[in-house]
Amino acid sequence: MMRPLDDKAQGSQILILMLLMFVMIFIFGDLTVSSWIATTLDELFYPLIGFGGSSPILTIILAGIIVVFLSSFFNNLFTDWKKMGEMQEMSRAFQKEITSARKSGNTNKVNKLMKMQPEIMRKQTEAQSGMMKPMIFLFIFIVPIFIWLRYFLGGLSYYYFTVPWANGVLLYDKPFLMQAWLWIYMIFAFVVGQVMRQGLKWISWSDWWKQTKSKIFPSSK
Repeated sequence: MMRPLDDKAQGSQILILMLLMFVMIFIFGDLTVSSWIATTLDELFYPLIGFGGSSPILTIILAGIIVVFLSSFFNNLFTDWKKMGEMQEMSRAFQKEITSARKSGNTNKVNKLMKMQPEIMRKQTEAQSGMMKPMIFLFIFIVPIFIWLRYFLGGLSYYYFTVPWANGVLLYDKPFLMQAWLWIYMIFAFVVGQVMRQGLKWISWSDWWKQTKSKIFPSSK
């Protein structure tokens, strides 16, 4: 009885993800829409982190901080890390038990464990259900910032930076498949993101965060 519910929940998550990907492709592909988003956000971000176009690397870093913070915040807001941890431990214990039972030829134990599998899958689906919700905010807040960053860099006259092994690296050079500015953005976002996500995960275990989250989502009490 549980498996159809699990398949339905997983199917809904995949459908949402596909819909969001379609919207992203449409926004990036339609010049009218992406230009409108970029010029609208330019009025906010250019005075805030544009620095008159004189420090593009700093702009990329600050834009990365904004994106990483928003993605980490919403991911932490909708994810129950305690439940996720419990489910990971339960899944590991289940796999260990069923592997041991199969190796020892204990058919009765294997059958009993297989009957428990639908319930474990249901709980895993429940624990992971909050992982899709941050994707909505990802597209609402983060994708537009990325569109603006691309627009901002496209209008620069100062479009190179210095590294220890070269005096002038163009932001639009492609050293490895992607443009240099995108490598800077991704590397910085990955490093800072790891630190920020771990910090927010630690905060999520505190009583302060539990009280704050219960006020935002009364049903999570």
